[in-house]
Amino acid sequence: METTPKYISLAEMKRLGVRLEAPALHNAAKAAWSDIRSGRAHGLKSVLSFHETELWNQSHFEAYRNELQGERLGWKLSALSSVGARYAAVKVVGANAINRRLGLPRSTSTIVLLDNFTLRPLCIMDGTEISAARTATYASMVLELFFSKTDDLSVFLFGAGPIAEQIIKVLSHFGAGIISTIYVRSRSGISAYQLVERQGQSFGVRLEAVADNQKLRECRFVITASNASAPVFEIADICPNATILHLGGDETPADHIQNVLRSGLALCDDISMVSQRNSQSLALYFSRLGSTLEQAGPVLGVLSLKDFCGASSISERPILLTCVGLPMLDLYLAAQVYETWFLPDPHTASSLHSSSVA
Repeated sequence: METTPKYISLAEMKRLGVRLEAPALHNAAKAAWSDIRSGRAHGLKSVLSFHETELWNQSHFEAYRNELQGERLGWKLSALSSVGARYAAVKVVGANAINRRLGLPRSTSTIVLLDNFTLRPLCIMDGTEISAARTATYASMVLELFFSKTDDLSVFLFGAGPIAEQIIKVLSHFGAGIISTIYVRSRSGISAYQLVERQGQSFGVRLEAVADNQKLRECRFVITASNASAPVFEIADICPNATILHLGGDETPADHIQNVLRSGLALCDDISMVSQRNSQSLALYFSRLGSTLEQAGPVLGVLSLKDFCGASSISERPILLTCVGLPMLDLYLAAQVYETWFLPDPHTASSLHSSSVA
């Protein structure tokens, strides 16, 4: 008899002791990238954005307007569809910065995991924490690509929300013997200190909350994971040969982008998706010039990550990696969680897991 897929809430996951372990998620992301490069995993992303005036015209929201100084409202509904070697998935994301003023997460994700061939739903789960963990796998990937032979590496992290928290967990796990200090800066400053206090030194990497960019020039690895509405640093602030992992909106200044295009390496997790979304600094740089990233970027050497052959030929030059968040990563991480914690037959789970990451 056919069973109805169960919805698994975040509360249910916590009750069952579901853990998002950094090594397992990193390996799932690597399997996704392998299948993306081989053409076995595909996806698309659509975003429906709303006009801010519709929100501010509501009297019960108007009072919050002045509280968003320097922060994007980010009021949007997104749908991320993907198919891989074993599963398919659809992730629906609703986001609005006002939510935090109401005691709610800024964004909430719901993931429908389906069988690859029948496209029948297998599981419906809260994907909010999975989504943050998915984004954090970009940080472990950059660490592996560009800094695996480095030691005493300083990292500067802009942002102190759920994604930043997952990034710290990932970097602390994979950065042992590589990372010396992670500096954390947030827009208000308070949340950065709260995050550092909450994490403490439990992950073996020194954390330090900072109120300005004075330490930024010492850091070869910079991550922007904030919801800022304008660049979070100036070109004079940053190490000339820094690797920037850009995960937010318009956080990187145009003159630094120009410098990367002239003398460095510009990468995207997917040029087409970053260009079409047109909400991040690299895409906005081209659209403000009357062009698009998809049209002009490749002419200037911008690459999609699946076409990047490796870091062996990279000399001491600036790198900018802009990531919009690939649906295929959501799919593979959700599948890993499903197989580990929710698949009915554990023997089947073991065999499926082996085949899906082979």
